[in-house]
Amino acid sequence: MDADVLIIGSGPAGLQAAIHSARRKVSTVLIGRISGSAAYGISVENYFGTAGKAKGIGLLMNGVRQAHSFGCEVLDMNVVSASREADGMFRVVAESGTEISARAVVLATGVSRNKLNVPGEAEFSNGKGVSYCVSCDCNFYKGRRVAVVGSESEAAIGAEIMTRYASETFWIAKSHDADPALEKKAEAAGAVRIESSVKEIRGDGLVKSVVLEDGTELPVDGVFIELGGRSSADLSMDLGAMPEIDDTLKVEKDCSVPGVPGLFACGDITGRPWQIGKAVGEGVIAGMSAAAYAARAKK
Repeated sequence: MDADVLIIGSGPAGLQAAIHSARRKVSTVLIGRISGSAAYGISVENYFGTAGKAKGIGLLMNGVRQAHSFGCEVLDMNVVSASREADGMFRVVAESGTEISARAVVLATGVSRNKLNVPGEAEFSNGKGVSYCVSCDCNFYKGRRVAVVGSESEAAIGAEIMTRYASETFWIAKSHDADPALEKKAEAAGAVRIESSVKEIRGDGLVKSVVLEDGTELPVDGVFIELGGRSSADLSMDLGAMPEIDDTLKVEKDCSVPGVPGLFACGDITGRPWQIGKAVGEGVIAGMSAAAYAARAKK
């Protein structure tokens, strides 16, 4: 699939960028799970034009309909890989296997890594056995036992990758909601599926085990938490940008990312305040700027 502008992230910033890009009559694709937006499950009462408390999901679905009405194609799925090619084009692969090439990309992914929020997670992060990036840390677990935690396609991909390094790979999720082809690939590679949830991560200086919901203690040396799509930091680096220590990106006034022609960013990923008003305002700028860049690049 080819596009002039690809927007990654389907929250308020991404949807507003999609609306303004599509209105500029350039081919626009937006990718991201609506349910993954930070606005999905909240109520909003401090945003212009909302009377009382507005449901976040309602605002998002209205945004999707608006983007559609202007010609944007919306893919309700996660990104599993991204790159910037030598010719300046961007290439993104969705969890379905769909490949998208684009002249310009708008990152509107937010900044937070999805966490389990269980005892031991924070204690054993930062090199002590809990990781949020399989591709970053797989080499540290050669010949060891690991758990990959998560139900979506990124976890399936991570589990398959870890079978190439670890002596045993357990893929733990209450339900497995990944793309079926990716699930089969992980299983064929030897990943052991466990339908449960992780209640605690235990260890002594380093991770030693995870405790499942029924109280079973599973010995492991590492825990990879892969909830949802790739993090903002991962995608930024994949596309050639180096995030700040807090995973945010610095942008110019036109929301372009310095040093990476064709890359733009808006919303929470550009820093505080983390408010819908700011996200939407930056989405306008990023969408228009990306569309203008793509139009120039086509000539």
